[in-house]
Amino acid sequence: MTERVRKIGLARALSKLGYSSRTQAAELIHAGRVSLNGRMRRDPEAPVNLKSDHIAVDGKRVAVGQKLYLVLNKPRGLITTTVDEKGRNTVYSRLPRDLPWIAPVGRLDKASEGLLLFTNDSEWAARILAPETHLHKTYHVRVGATVDEAVLARLMEGIHTAEGDFLAVKDARVVRGGDRRTWVEIVLDEGKNRHIRRMFEHLGLEVLRLVRIAIGPLTLGDLPKGASRPLTKTEKRALDEAVRARGRSS
Repeated sequence: MTERVRKIGLARALSKLGYSSRTQAAELIHAGRVSLNGRMRRDPEAPVNLKSDHIAVDGKRVAVGQKLYLVLNKPRGLITTTVDEKGRNTVYSRLPRDLPWIAPVGRLDKASEGLLLFTNDSEWAARILAPETHLHKTYHVRVGATVDEAVLARLMEGIHTAEGDFLAVKDARVVRGGDRRTWVEIVLDEGKNRHIRRMFEHLGLEVLRLVRIAIGPLTLGDLPKGASRPLTKTEKRALDEAVRARGRSS
């Protein structure tokens, strides 16, 4: 019996090969810069067999590239995007200049800091971000007030926002307290836009700093602010196993 060949769209094929994001690939295709088996194609959904078809951009064949997995300790004030239309500094200003295309896995907003993953493995990134895996993300949040047990309980019980969202945290505990400021550790198993900030704002509390310190088993550790490094094989394996385990339990 002949094995059925599974084909994918041309833009997705470029993404799977680690050349660019799907959006960037579609732009290249529409611009007439991509050929498939020697013929220029302008359809991002043109079917491709990655095992036998040849893709070229600007006349240069695109081959399977090395998969890259990096972690950055994002400083405050950087935008998590490739290019910012307002000319603001982006997270790419803190990555090595000689890297091939690489994309952030999820986002941290401009005012947030800490652990941010990058990869050119789009399928791996999708697994890390998939809602059904509920991969835990841990944050340290500095709040401009004393946080008591009642506040922690409200965070875990959840709140309904004026926009119609229900926001809750998986876990919350005080790490270090004071009369005017408190560090709180927050664990999310899913996150919406400005999830933590919106919850504290709803409770009338000001967030002074927000630092992501872990994604699943991967911790920020002592990586200096603004520095990046490749994931170790052990870290990559631990993340993969955490994703598989969470997927089985969901």
